[in-house]
Amino acid sequence: MLGRIIKLISNRWTVESEGKTFECSSIGKFRYQKVSPLVGDIVEFDEKDNVIKKILPRKNELIRPPIANIDQALILVSCAQPNFSSNLLDKMLVVIEYNNVKPVICFTKYDLLRDTKEIDEVIIYYKSIGYNVYINDDVDNIKKILSDKVSVLTGQTGVGKSSLLNKLKTDLNLATGEISKALGRGRHTTRHVELLKIGNGLVADTPGFSSLDFIGMDKNHIKDNFVEFYANQDKCKYKDCVHLKEDGCYIKELVNQGKIRNTRYENYKKFIESIIDNKR
Repeated sequence: MLGRIIKLISNRWTVESEGKTFECSSIGKFRYQKVSPLVGDIVEFDEKDNVIKKILPRKNELIRPPIANIDQALILVSCAQPNFSSNLLDKMLVVIEYNNVKPVICFTKYDLLRDTKEIDEVIIYYKSIGYNVYINDDVDNIKKILSDKVSVLTGQTGVGKSSLLNKLKTDLNLATGEISKALGRGRHTTRHVELLKIGNGLVADTPGFSSLDFIGMDKNHIKDNFVEFYANQDKCKYKDCVHLKEDGCYIKELVNQGKIRNTRYENYKKFIESIIDNKR
């Protein structure tokens, strides 16, 4: 039978097929092939023995969180508690774009801000370069973009993923964590990856993370996944312009004109530097 993995806990995979769920193990050859079934995988399994026999080809996958065959990633970014981090947002966007997943940005805890001007400017900019951006209390519109898709909610620990899921599906009653004032981040409340049915879509609640790596990426991958850089790079003097020290760089000109946010460019330089440092 064919089915989709919707949950993984302690090497037990829950597979959904034809409206039923099966608790499955996997065959040993996967270990030798150095592959492991992921939540979101379409698999062939034996319904009598409840054993996964084959993993069908994936259209994409993420390593952190470990999930496959995603239509879109809803990136949750906190406005406060923890404070907004443009570096973390840009890093998630680059990694998700690189993995051929459509990113959607959702700002959480907007209501905790006394002055929203700075965040409002950020929202306007990311919309202007082509991203869909929402605020977490815009529940009806968020439900619409989740319909008929496999989505993953991802973001910094304590950003409010479980709180948003509770708003989207009121019978979930997912645990939420308090923010540590000493560390400025939340406690982990999600312990495993699971696809939840919300409306006509499937949504993955995933454990939060405190770090994110550019696994398998080089400096050209970074450059090509800053969308407004990629759209304008043919206007640079040199075709292989990395937008750092080259003369005739159109991207640096746009930064100087204020058409590309300075924080985006500074984050870009940091990401390129980290790639170069990791290769030394």
